Amino acid sequence: MRVDVLIPDGPAVPRGPQPADGDANAFARLLDAAGAILTGADRAETAFAAHRGGLQEMVVERARADIALQVAATAAQRAAQSVSTLLGMQI
Repeated sequence: MRVDVLIPDGPAVPRGPQPADGDANAFARLLDAAGAILTGADRAETAFAAHRGGLQEMVVERARADIALQVAATAAQRAAQSVSTLLGMQI
């Protein structure tokens, strides 16, 4: 008796749920973007204090930074809650 290995014609089909492109690093990118926005707000405040920037730019940049920080904190909280739920499941 002889056994031959079968070679499929096409690529193997992945099994199970597959993450969308870039989902694995989405949280890291979110934190990097929030950090960049916070840095921009700090620069705008420093420029205003040195009389090189306007009040409006400083206020807008600080508001953008506050919103980005809220979004990042909410994402971190939901991720922690999801992990906690998964760890609390009985198997």
